[in-house]
Order: sequence, then C-alpha cells, then structure tokens
Amino acid sequence: MESTRPIRALIRGLDALTVLNLRNGATVSEVAQEIKLPRTTTYRILETLSHAGFVYRDSTDDRYRLTIMVRGLSDGYDDEAWVTQIARPYIYELGKDIVWPVAIASLSGTSMMVRESTDHRSPLAVERFSAGFRVPMLTSSSGRVYLAFSPPTQRDSLLDILARSTREEDKMARNRPEVMKLLNEIKMQGYASAVRPRRVSDEISLSVPIMIDDRVLAAVMIRFSGTAVPLKLAVDRFLPKLRETAQKIRQNFLDQQRDAPQQAPRPTLVASR
Repeated sequence: MESTRPIRALIRGLDALTVLNLRNGATVSEVAQEIKLPRTTTYRILETLSHAGFVYRDSTDDRYRLTIMVRGLSDGYDDEAWVTQIARPYIYELGKDIVWPVAIASLSGTSMMVRESTDHRSPLAVERFSAGFRVPMLTSSSGRVYLAFSPPTQRDSLLDILARSTREEDKMARNRPEVMKLLNEIKMQGYASAVRPRRVSDEISLSVPIMIDDRVLAAVMIRFSGTAVPLKLAVDRFLPKLRETAQKIRQNFLDQQRDAPQQAPRPTLVASR
C-alpha cells in the first residue's frame, strides 16, 4: 500500500503552535525564524490559526499567543492554560504599577511553571523569565506558598516525591519537620518569600496564593533586588497589591465558572508520579 504524503501546510501550522507554546508569545518574524519559513508564509499560517480560534494577536505588542481553545487539542495540555488569558490584564496592571517583574505560576509535575510574566515589559528585570520557565518547589516563593496552602493529601504526596529526588534543590524535602515548620509559618503569615543569591545583589521574591475553597489555583509573585528593596519594606509596599491582584484573578475565575460551568477548567490537584 502506497504511503500517504504528509500535508505540509498542517505540519507548518503545528510547528507554529509549538513555537508559541514554548514562548511568551512571538512575533511573525520570530516564528518565521524558528520554523524556517518566509515571513509572508508564516503570517498566513498565524492568521489562519487566529481565524480558527487557536491563537490571537495581542495588540499591545503585536505578538501572537495561544488561546484557551488549545486545551482541547490534547489531554496533555496543561489544565492551567486558562491562567494566561484570565490573569494577563491583572498581571500587567500590577507590573505597570510596581515596575518590578510580576509573574503567575502554577503546579506542573513537581515544579512550578511560569504561565505569564511581565519580565519583557519591566526595565528592572535582570533575567527575563518567559512562560514555560520552571522553578523548584522548595527553593522558590511560588512553590513554597503552593505547598503551604495545598490540601494535606496533595502536599504530602508532593513532598514524598520530592524526598526521593536526587536534585540539589529538592533535598530539603528529606527533612520533613524542617519543611513543615517553614510551611506552617508561611500559611500563618499568608505569603512566602525566597532569596536567590546573585553576584551583585540577591534577588528576593514574594508570592501569594490564588485560592478557590481549599484549592490553590496558582501563585502570583514579584521579584526584586534585595539591595534596592529590603524584604521588610517590600512586604509593606508590595504585599497588599499582590493580594489585591490575586483576589481579582480569583473573582474573574469564579465569574467565568459561574457563566460557563461546563467549560470551566479545573486545576490539577495531584502531581503526576
């Protein structure tokens, strides 16, 4: 039987979707460079995907980004893909206000994945973390706050998996009393902080959870220089705004869940082993 020739246009469209999935949005030129096609051809592919509802062109920076419809393409697509569209305006609003980079992250396996960030808009971002960037659970403020506010069953499952990990950043999980003391303190104060050593100035991050009942949907975080903004000052200055942003995202999620309950995405509760 003669093999069927592949449809090249379909392959190119999937290649473009793959590029967008790995980036925090991309311009026509950036996608064209990645998939090695002329800019005019790439533009037609992206506009076709936009017409089909799988991507949209962000008028603020002319980047194409995935829509929530991509979730329906595969069971393997992350449940928290909804965060990008729901949270983006609130993340950008906060980033514009405080200037330091802001991001939202959610659980992906046994790490936290950045779903949206303002790094590319912040003049104070030393390193730019785009969507898809992963941070460890126990050494990041987003991971710590996620664990602290997760239901005990999920938290214990994650800690059990991390305790068996050979990665340096996960070794703290082997000392359960120390971890639980830290997580209890975080839950009492309502936020988590973490310090990332750097040559010039340590980078500090603050995170708060976005909660629906006893479930953690995601974490909103801000990163800043410890030299420029000491932690105590950052808590006074940034924490109220972080909490306000988290509440806005939560309310938007609840509104969408109420308006279209049959389509509302449900965040993953148990990490894959």
